[in-house]
Amino acid sequence: MMRYNCIAALQRYSSSHRITLPKQQQYYGRMNMKRRWKASATAAAHDQHDEDQGNTNTKLEEALSITTQASTPLKPLKDSVTYTGNVTLPLTFDLKIVKPREYANGIFQNNQNEKFSGLWPVFRLLNEDGSSCCPDIPLKKKNLDQQDTLQQGQAIEEIQSEAMTHEMYRYMIRLSTMDHILESAQRQGRISFYLQCRGEEAIHIGSASALTLKDTIFGQYREQGILMWRGFTLEQFTDQCFSNERDLGRGRQMPVHYVSKALNFHAISSPLCTQLPHAVGAAYRMKLQYDQQDKHNIDIDNVSTDRGCAVVYFGEGAASEGDFHAACNFAATLRAPVVFFCRNNGYAISTPTTSQYSPNADGIIGRAPGYGIPGIRVDGNDVFAVHAATLAAKELAIRENTPVLIEAMTYRMSHHSTSDDSTQYRDKTEIERWKEEGDPIVRLQNFMLQRGYIEGDDVEAFRSQIAKEERMAVMAAMKKSEAKKKPSLDTMFEDVYGDKPTHLLRQEKEMRAHLAKYPEHYKVG
Repeated sequence: MMRYNCIAALQRYSSSHRITLPKQQQYYGRMNMKRRWKASATAAAHDQHDEDQGNTNTKLEEALSITTQASTPLKPLKDSVTYTGNVTLPLTFDLKIVKPREYANGIFQNNQNEKFSGLWPVFRLLNEDGSSCCPDIPLKKKNLDQQDTLQQGQAIEEIQSEAMTHEMYRYMIRLSTMDHILESAQRQGRISFYLQCRGEEAIHIGSASALTLKDTIFGQYREQGILMWRGFTLEQFTDQCFSNERDLGRGRQMPVHYVSKALNFHAISSPLCTQLPHAVGAAYRMKLQYDQQDKHNIDIDNVSTDRGCAVVYFGEGAASEGDFHAACNFAATLRAPVVFFCRNNGYAISTPTTSQYSPNADGIIGRAPGYGIPGIRVDGNDVFAVHAATLAAKELAIRENTPVLIEAMTYRMSHHSTSDDSTQYRDKTEIERWKEEGDPIVRLQNFMLQRGYIEGDDVEAFRSQIAKEERMAVMAAMKKSEAKKKPSLDTMFEDVYGDKPTHLLRQEKEMRAHLAKYPEHYKVG
C-alpha cells in the first residue's frame, strides 16, 4: 500500500512567491519551480514546433516553503456520497492505493491491517463545506518502512499553503472562465466546436500539480486544465480553437484537440480510448530507457522528480471500449509505469453510468484487481485529494514499474459539448444539486475562507475580481487569435512524408489550379 503526504509536490509556486522551505525540501521545491517557469517560457514560443524544454537557464534564487498550522483532526461530515445512477459510495480519508494482493472478493485491507468489505471507498481530504477531514498524512516516503507500513507523520494542514492554494484557485477560475467564453464564441459562430469541463476543475489542477514535464501526458478531449497548468498560454488555446496560422496543430484538428511537444502533451484524438494503448507503449519505452541507464540505483526519496511516467486521461464511457481492456492487460503484463486516470463524471455524452456497467460491478476501479493493477478511487471535486492520489500513484508506478488505475468520481455540470443539450436526458434538478453541493471551486473557496486566506468576508468580491482579470486575459487572447490568418495551404502536404509521393504532388497541383481560378473565396496564410 502507499500512503504519504503531498507536501513537496504542492510546492509548484510561481517565481513570485518568496518564502522559506525546510532544508530537506529546498532542492525539491527549486527543481519544481524551474520546471514550471521553463514550461511557461517554452510554451510561449509556440511558433517553434520543435522547441527544446532544456533551453531555459534562468537561475531561480527564491526558496519555497509552507506555513504550518496547528492540526485539528476532523472527519468526513458524512459517511457516503451519491453519484449518478443513485450509486452511493463510502467515504474515507485513508490515502491508500490498494494492490491486487490486498483485495479479494470485495474484501479490503486498510492501513491498520483491518479487513472490511463493501464498495471501493472514495478518498477525500476536504468536506463539501471546505473543512479538512483528514487528521494526518505522513510527510514523505521516508515515513514508510520497508513494507510500506504507515509511520507517524505530519498534519494535513502542512500541505495546504496559502500561496499554493491561491494559485490553484486562480487556475480553476481561469479554466472555468476560458470555457465559458469559448463556448459563447461557438454559439456566436466564431469557432466551430467546443467542450467544457465545468465541475471537473479539481481533477485538472489537482492532478497536473502532482506531475512534472518528465511525465508524458495523453489526454482525451476534456483535459485543457492539465495543459494550462503545465504552461500552455491562453493565446495558444485560442489559436488552436480558431485554427489559425499559429496553431501548433496547423489547423488540422477540431477545436479543443490540443498538442504541445514542449509540454510533453500528445495530440488529442477524437476516437475514444485510442490514447490508452499509446500511453502504455510510451510508458514501456520509458521503463526500458531507465532500466538501460541504471537497473538498480533508484533514488527513492526523489523518484517523482528524477524520473517520469506516462499519464493517460479518459472518461468512464471510454472504458467500455476494447482498447481500455487491451491497454490494461498490456500494461500489467509489461509492467509499464503508466497511470490510468479515469474521469467518472456520470455520463458518456447521454449514456449514464447505469448503462455503462453492471450495477453489481464496482464502477471502473473494480476492474483493477482483475488485471493485477493497483488502484484508488478519489473524490474528483477535492483538489487536494486528487493531488495526493495522483502523486502517490505516480511514485508507485515509477518505483515498482507498475500501472496504477485512478477513478476520480465527479459530475459533468456542463453539456457534453456545444453539439449537446444535456437537459434532454438528465433532470435539471440533478444538475442544480451538484452545482450547489459539489462545485470544486466553491469547496476550495470555502477552505480558503476558513483558513483566513481570503481577506475580509466578501468572498463574492474576491472571486469576482479574479474572474474579471481572467476574463480580460481570455478576451485579449481571443481577439489576437481571431485576427490571425489561417495556416498556409502548404502545410496540408507536410509532416507525413519525407519525399512527397506522386499522388500528393498531383493533388497539390490540382489545389493550386483551383485557388488560382477562385481566389476571392479563400483567405489563407
